[in-house]
Amino acid sequence: MAVKIFFPTSCSAAENGLLIGRWMADHRSAVILAVLHFPFIPGNVKCYLAQLQQSTGLNLSVLGTWSYWKAEKDEKMQTFFDDLSSIFNHQPWLRIVRDTSSKFWDCNIERSGSEDQEEVILLYCDQRKLMLSELHFVTEKSEIASVFNTVAKSRPLFSLDKYDEGPVKLTHWQSDGMEASIIVELAKHVSFPLCTFLSLFASLLTNFFSARILSGKPLSFLWSKLSTCEQLGKRLEHLRLVTSTERAKDHTQFMRKSNTFVSLLLDMVLGVLLISWLYRENRIGQLANILLPVADRVALELQELLQWLMGAPAGLKMNKALDEVLGRFFMYHIHLWISYIRLMSPFIESILWYIGLSACLGLSLALSILSDIIALLTFHIYCFYVYGARLYCFKMHGLSSLWRLFRGKKWNVLRQRVDSCSYDLDQLFLGTLLFIILLFLLPTTALYYLVFTLLRLLVVVVQGVIQLTIELLNTLPFYAMALRLCRSYRLADQSSLIWSCNTDLQVAN
Repeated sequence: MAVKIFFPTSCSAAENGLLIGRWMADHRSAVILAVLHFPFIPGNVKCYLAQLQQSTGLNLSVLGTWSYWKAEKDEKMQTFFDDLSSIFNHQPWLRIVRDTSSKFWDCNIERSGSEDQEEVILLYCDQRKLMLSELHFVTEKSEIASVFNTVAKSRPLFSLDKYDEGPVKLTHWQSDGMEASIIVELAKHVSFPLCTFLSLFASLLTNFFSARILSGKPLSFLWSKLSTCEQLGKRLEHLRLVTSTERAKDHTQFMRKSNTFVSLLLDMVLGVLLISWLYRENRIGQLANILLPVADRVALELQELLQWLMGAPAGLKMNKALDEVLGRFFMYHIHLWISYIRLMSPFIESILWYIGLSACLGLSLALSILSDIIALLTFHIYCFYVYGARLYCFKMHGLSSLWRLFRGKKWNVLRQRVDSCSYDLDQLFLGTLLFIILLFLLPTTALYYLVFTLLRLLVVVVQGVIQLTIELLNTLPFYAMALRLCRSYRLADQSSLIWSCNTDLQVAN
């Protein structure tokens, strides 16, 4: 009967060490839980295993050695591994060797007094999925139940890893990817004070900016195409106004400053609230998991729409050749877009994480970035609209020119007007053929143009709602509204003062 070894996937790239696990003699199988790395003291290892046995109730022990040779084998290390079997003295003793020069692993089982080679079956298992499955059995009647219970009851073993300071260094499922998580956690802790400092620093530097810097050709082009750049420009203007050291000359300028300051403050508060909502309960990860199925669903709907257009949409008889050419052309663009989404899928959660972090500069900036991302994600729809519009305009222009040909007219490019012109028989015959061809191809082109125009209009409506929210945050007089609700008499006194000053000026003139 073959011996089964349940080996965790997280330990397949671990450094050389000891195999910590449980031997189940009734089932002739072993469950590997972790790899203990060098250097270690055998006495400390035995004390640590005794503590684990007391806390878990499992007979955990050193089952053997694990060797991962990335280069040439070290003979001294191999001799040291041979001596470990006499120190820990577990029967049977496992030897698992992985060599990068070969795609096969070497698994041996040694028993005292026996030189027979036993058959070994190495089974890969994911400890993380075993823990999350919560399939913990009351009794261990089967081998699978014993494996699940062994992993579930070994929580104290997984509390330490190779990055902790302690008597032992372990590699298991908890230490998988720990380097990246440490860097991410450090970045998260540093990002918040860094962004706060940058926002304060930017407000101090706005006095030194001039309008000429933002009016250059490269920046002006970028400013006009990206909503984020436009919003940054507006916020820089607002910061210049608020941080200006000049005293307000009149009540209008004072109210403008007050409204701008309250708008900036409210924008920052809403941005901080958005951050607190996004980074609670891993909502960014949930949004990233929702985004990919939505993108796949949109691609599937577009493919079904194109297949509907390539058939007989609404009972209309289309030009079959042109319909297939246009359908395949747009279908190819959808495949390119799906590949683009799949390529970006590993980075979507990180992108959403940084977008949420940008909300510390204001909710309006986060909404602007969201509008630009929608524009990027729907770039294929924009391309469809442009292609359809160009083709439709080309045919309409050709039909209008050929219609003037039938009436003995032509367009004078130099004088920008329609003049009379005489055509011979060949020109009229060729014009008639072209006119009939374009006229019968027009319904197919017009239908594609209409459908993609409606899709583009839907995207523009969504971006328009976002832009409307941004403009409301930028332009609503929140300070004046608060005065109107709380202290309306102040607005009345100031309005009467302005009216009397204007009346005196008119009388003086």
